[in-house]
Order: sequence, then structure tokens, then C-alpha cells
Amino acid sequence: MNSKTAKVDVDAAHTYILVVDDDEKILKSLRFNLSGEGWHILTAQNGVEALQIVEKDHPDIVLLDIMMPELDGFEFCRRVRQWSQVPIIGLSARGDTADKVKCLDLGADDYITKPFGFDELIARIKAVLRRNKIDDSGPVSSSFESDNIKIDFMTRTVTVNGNEVKMTPTEYKLLKEMVLSEGQALAYRYLLGKIWGPEYKTEREYLHVYIGHLRSKLEPDPKNPKYIVSVPGIGYRFQGTGNT
Repeated sequence: MNSKTAKVDVDAAHTYILVVDDDEKILKSLRFNLSGEGWHILTAQNGVEALQIVEKDHPDIVLLDIMMPELDGFEFCRRVRQWSQVPIIGLSARGDTADKVKCLDLGADDYITKPFGFDELIARIKAVLRRNKIDDSGPVSSSFESDNIKIDFMTRTVTVNGNEVKMTPTEYKLLKEMVLSEGQALAYRYLLGKIWGPEYKTEREYLHVYIGHLRSKLEPDPKNPKYIVSVPGIGYRFQGTGNT
């Protein structure tokens, strides 16, 4: 199937989707409708089985029911993010903002509340696949360095104090967008539209969660950031060496 380091491709013929839900009727419905898009569908009825499939078959994206017995979606996200950056879309009948933020904070790329329309689901899947597709376009400079942070745009490698920091594709794209506009305040809606897509421009919690991820990985003291700073009422700014 896919190689160990799967290259995400929006082309349906090369896309494998793992659907995880303990409700067999929902599994069958999702398999039927998503197969109609030309995607290859894998299924699992619990989180343990899903972890095994991710490790063995390396799907391009996971559609994950959050509220499952034995191993719920939150714990699945926590475990899989220890060794895989496979894109995850959480699916849940609970529309609480707290659950959505928790799911994103544990590493999910998106979160959809049940019931949902298949047109919406398909659009979200395509958006996540596009976001996680390898971006070969780069800046004029092949690298960026500021204080103890270094980014190699050719290899997509981020290091802090000489130590490599693992980044999800979304984290990397957000960081890249900010450092290429070093010193400039970037509006919430601009960053959401640029990284997630125009349909996400009001989803500010996505941005807050991912800014938190970057701060935890880059900042000496994430609670008092010196690099990724908030600009009240506007958005965020990457403040490198020499900027105030």
C-alpha cells in the first residue's frame, strides 16, 4: 500500500482513508459514500484496531469517532501522535467547544460535529489533504535563523538549540508563514484562511491551539513567549532577533 513515509496526495486513486467508529451502520454508510469519491476505505471499530492499521497500512487520513469504548478518540490521538503525523479528523455528536479544543490540542487536524452532511465531510477531507500535501514551493532563501531557532526550508527541518523539533504539516506551514513575515502582525482571519482555507476564517480556536503547539515546541517559556507573540485585537507576530 503506502510507503512508510506516505506522501499525501489529493488524487483519489492514491488516497487511503481509515474510518474508525464503533457503530457498524455508520461505518457502512461512510464507506459507501466515501468510496463514491474514488478513495480507498479502511475501517476499524475501536481505537486499538485503528492504531494497528495506522502502524501497518499508513493511511493518508483518519476519520475518527471520538466517543468510543475501550480506547476513545482522545486517547487514540494522544498515542498516535507519539510516532505518526497522519492527519486526523475527529467526529463527534458532542459539539462542546471544550471537546473540540481538547481534540485539536491532542493533535487532530479538524473536528466535525455529528450529524453532518457528506458534502461538508468531503470538503473537510479534501481541505485537510491539501493542507498536509508536501509543499515544494519555498522562499527565496533556503533557510531561516533567528536566535536559537533554525528552519531549513529545503528539508522542512526545524531545530531549537541544535535539536530537531518534530512538526506536523500544519504546524510547519503556520510557522513558515509567520517567520517569512517576521516582525509583521498577521491577522487571525489571514492566518486561518492561509493555513486552513477560506471556510475556516472564523474558527479562531484552531489557530489558538496551534499557536500553543508552536510555543510549547519553540519557546523557552511558553507562558511568556518571546518569539510568537500576541498582538491584541489583531493576531500574532513572529518576533525574531533584533525585533521589538
